[in-house]
Amino acid sequence: MPGFSRDEIKEMVDRWVAANDEAGESGDWSKMSSFYTEEAIYSWNNGPKWEFAARGRQEIHDWVFGTEMSGLDRWTYPYKRRLIDEEKGEFLGIWRQVAPVKDPDGVPYEIRGTGGSWFRYAGNFQWCWQRDFFDHANAGAVFGAMMKNGQLSERMQERMKLGSKMPGWVRQKDFDWYATLEDPDA
Repeated sequence: MPGFSRDEIKEMVDRWVAANDEAGESGDWSKMSSFYTEEAIYSWNNGPKWEFAARGRQEIHDWVFGTEMSGLDRWTYPYKRRLIDEEKGEFLGIWRQVAPVKDPDGVPYEIRGTGGSWFRYAGNFQWCWQRDFFDHANAGAVFGAMMKNGQLSERMQERMKLGSKMPGWVRQKDFDWYATLEDPDA
């Protein structure tokens, strides 16, 4: 058993969500890396051939909250559900992805589908592991519509052109995210 109380994990989640909301409002995601241990792993899938993987707080700072958030200035990720498993010391948060730009109908662009993050708590108000999931097909459709309407930031367009050449992108065969999931109490 991880040895963390539900109250402690809930406080961590509350701190995390508050910082997430502040970062979305300000557009400054750089402070978010302080929520991770020095050895943390943060990953997500990038389609049928690619994974994104940041290993350690510095890569998380530079890549997750740096290059990967670049071009998504003032996008917000409001959490809609928070599920805490105090037995495993884990948290699952379901969030939305909302652009600060409105479509031609006057509605903010949003990447529909299910978006979320799965975290493992390490104590000291830090995460040691995170895996994100979101709908890539919907993300591509939203970015395509924004580009067609001249509303996608230049930086995001540059990032899309780089694709798998972005820092942290690795071939699926070279990153076994399931191995990072190993239960420390098993």
